[in-house]
Amino acid sequence: MGRNIAENRKARYNYFIHEEFEAGLILLGTEVKSLRAGRANIQDAYASFENDGLYLINAHISEYGHGNRNNHEPLRPRQLLMHKKEIKKIAGQILKAGKTLVPLSMYFNDRGIVKVKVGLASGKKQHDKRATERDRDWGREKQRLLKNSV
Repeated sequence: MGRNIAENRKARYNYFIHEEFEAGLILLGTEVKSLRAGRANIQDAYASFENDGLYLINAHISEYGHGNRNNHEPLRPRQLLMHKKEIKKIAGQILKAGKTLVPLSMYFNDRGIVKVKVGLASGKKQHDKRATERDRDWGREKQRLLKNSV
């Protein structure tokens, strides 16, 4: 994985991630330039299955500062590029099992191409979120105790 652009850290807190996939994006030139400047937010984003493919909805890529009137719209839906087999598998999971596809991170790969890591997820209930928090706090406390005892 190359240079990280944006990360959705709340996704792992709000969802159980069952499987992860890497997807490409269809972007405009000004979007890529804006991403190179690190101006993206995928906190509220999700992927939706439309009739001709998967789309990343609600991902905010800020307008490019030096762009002219041909600048892109920040919240436009962007098509995700994946193998047909993967799309069919994900579509089945979304439609049958009621799972969601959430973006986990957006990054440039080694060749400088924008990729999105998406996770097939199911929502956590409030008690699951509390358990996750409890486990994380206990892990921190355990590390602190080990560090102080040595």
